[in-house]
Amino acid sequence: MRRLPPLTAIEAFVAVARLGSVKAAAEELALSAPALSRRLQTLERFLGRSLFDRRHQAMVLNGDGDRLLAQIAPLLDQLSDAVESMTSAVEVLRLRLGVLPLFASQRLFPRLAELRAAHPEIHLDIDTGAHGVARLGEGLDAVIALARDVDPGLYARRLDRNRVYVIGARSLIERSDPVVRPEQLATLTALVHREMPDTFVAWRTAAGLHDIEPLAIDHFDSGALMLEAAAQGLGVAFMHESHFQDAADPRLVRLFDIEVVSPYSYWFVCRPRALQLKQVRIFRDWLISTLGSETV
Repeated sequence: MRRLPPLTAIEAFVAVARLGSVKAAAEELALSAPALSRRLQTLERFLGRSLFDRRHQAMVLNGDGDRLLAQIAPLLDQLSDAVESMTSAVEVLRLRLGVLPLFASQRLFPRLAELRAAHPEIHLDIDTGAHGVARLGEGLDAVIALARDVDPGLYARRLDRNRVYVIGARSLIERSDPVVRPEQLATLTALVHREMPDTFVAWRTAAGLHDIEPLAIDHFDSGALMLEAAAQGLGVAFMHESHFQDAADPRLVRLFDIEVVSPYSYWFVCRPRALQLKQVRIFRDWLISTLGSETV
């Protein structure tokens, strides 16, 4: 049998690779930073090569580290799941899911009790970090992504089609000079989500309003904060119809009755080989039947 490095060294490597910091990984594994560093060194000595570029306080994977993580991380997750299922009184199928916070709070979490009732063996580890699709296979089994389209090398199912709404504070239409004409955007700040960078341009182009420029464009990585900023009168949010309707916030109104189809959709995305996992298939089927059917 071929020799293998210690499992503790592999666990340390994966933790540092995912978190980008020895300190953060040490806290997650309940180790001291020096102890975790020694485990990394053990693995690097075993392989005879460095796996990270050390940059001040950060640990960045080099090419060898990237290749090793892509092969080892899914296997370590499967090993963890196998041990958990053997030590649990009931079958446990754990799905590591990447999802944007607004979709999670508005669409997913209100229905998760139905998933638990139908499939009590499914347990979700939720990750709301950015760039989820890029992390598939490296800590994430599947992602609910907001995108124009998806890499054809990945498995993807579209969950919805939507329209772009211009969402602002109710006070904008109740003031003495109400905002009722698109030209008035020149006096307002546009709020745009980083996952939907082209919403303003797409809306302007589809509406045939090529010369309109907002006062400024502010970018957010949180849809919930965008809606709150709009409600507080800090700007107008270029978001989806579903975001507006699901928020059901009486402080917000839709501005301008202009129909614009969004270039973005929510997608269920995973690597093709992830479909071999029972929990991925179960969640995909449930997601499409309960949420996708409502919006496609």
